[in-house]
Amino acid sequence: MGHTKKSQTSEYDIIVVGSGIAGLYAALSAAEFARVCLVTKGKLQDTNTWLAQGGIAAAVGDDDSPRQHLEDTLAAGVDICDPAAVAVMVEEGPRRVAELMSLGTPFDRIDGSLALTREGAHHHNRVLHCGGDATGRLIQETMQSTLLKSKSVTIRQHVFVTELLQHEGTVCGIRTVTGEEIRAGAVILATGGLGQVFARTTNPEVATGDGVAMAYRAGARVADMEFVQFHPTVFRGRSEQETFLISEAVRGEGAVLRNHRGERFMDDYHPMAELGPRDVVARAILQEMKKEDGGDVFLDITHKGQAFLQKRFPTIYQKAGERGLNMAKDWLPVSPAAHYAMGGVVTGLNGQTSLPGLYACGEVACSGVHGANRLASNSLLEGLVFAWRAVRDIEKRGANSPQKVRFAPCNKQEANSLQIAGIREHVRQRMFADAGVLREGRRLAELEAELKKIGTTVPLSANQESRELHNLLTVAGLIVKGALWRKESRGGHFRSDYPCKNADFARCHRPLNEKEDGTCAPIAV
Repeated sequence: MGHTKKSQTSEYDIIVVGSGIAGLYAALSAAEFARVCLVTKGKLQDTNTWLAQGGIAAAVGDDDSPRQHLEDTLAAGVDICDPAAVAVMVEEGPRRVAELMSLGTPFDRIDGSLALTREGAHHHNRVLHCGGDATGRLIQETMQSTLLKSKSVTIRQHVFVTELLQHEGTVCGIRTVTGEEIRAGAVILATGGLGQVFARTTNPEVATGDGVAMAYRAGARVADMEFVQFHPTVFRGRSEQETFLISEAVRGEGAVLRNHRGERFMDDYHPMAELGPRDVVARAILQEMKKEDGGDVFLDITHKGQAFLQKRFPTIYQKAGERGLNMAKDWLPVSPAAHYAMGGVVTGLNGQTSLPGLYACGEVACSGVHGANRLASNSLLEGLVFAWRAVRDIEKRGANSPQKVRFAPCNKQEANSLQIAGIREHVRQRMFADAGVLREGRRLAELEAELKKIGTTVPLSANQESRELHNLLTVAGLIVKGALWRKESRGGHFRSDYPCKNADFARCHRPLNEKEDGTCAPIAV
């Protein structure tokens, strides 16, 4: 039987949902002029930012320029990027990075100068890093310590947001799984990624696509959901619990990929070999594994000394050691895993969505900077740049508290937790198998039909597990729908039945909107 709860209500000027780099920076920037409430699903550090190893890309080197950074980003994005958005990111990025330094972020240095490294598809050393391979954690710790001192920001941890509140077409707050309503003049979604849609992922457990699903249900447009980046070099252990990311920076420092016979193979797949775009490297690894009936592929950096590896990659070195391997002596078994979503909630240059009052930044957004395939270490930069721009747009427009409005309660049903867990795991396995690195039209169509059928059987319960499953199903459906529509292979989307690029799909997007039943016409950028 359905039931309702009497809701609690609170009000702020701005609500920020999410606590990765985009959410934290948005809250810090907004605290200068507004009353801010930052809510996050788990602990503050339960984010992809915290796990980010490689670094943050910015044209700060003497031999580099924003123009060169733009060219590398556009090339990786394979004619899907919005050049105007990329220009904003690369031109404003160095200023945002400088602000991180002013907060005290301890970027690594060599003889007093910033230590810059190179990652896949970059033509210059432009990736700043902290603590060797602890960049995200140290950036987040620095921002958190500053934010916790602010008297203008209320931080709410372990708050699961389920719904965007609207009045006369304008977003004016959020509702939580407990029924609590938090209202504000503007809402900034910074909820991160959706990696948990797939059985094998680098993302934390909280990354269930909540922001995209919520925005889509509220009527916001989403796009480019077919473009999911699978990181090529993720440790392949005896179980998924042993999985951990092995940063692109390891290849930037000279690591090579070898098949089970010990042979290098990336020269056969791309002119930049191991430093080719992530989609190319991921498919190459799977092709080599397929040739050998599932035989392992290895990452080899044994030519570097132990002292260097322990200093440059302390996190990776320790995790490998915990699994009985020494990076200085042993090759590390690797295979691809879902890592980053290029698509998401469609935004403009100021983070604004198609719904008044709603902004999005970071991985939840489709800002246009990543196109079909994100350039390594651009994600942290995007989060900074567009969080700052969203806040400045809200400041310019004004973020007044919403009018007193009574919203209809949400009816909920009971759900069986064991049943929910079983369905969730089944969906994740099916998505990884048929909507992962390699896709094919017939299997995608079968998967789409199955997802729709499952969606009709899962009750919308009052518990978080049920809500997360609904979000996973929503996002999975959007990924599959986009993959079926895009009858070509480009960047993070590869179809074996359409293995080549199709010029008709270049600079073409198909925005989806639940209230329009996914019938938005394709648009060119």
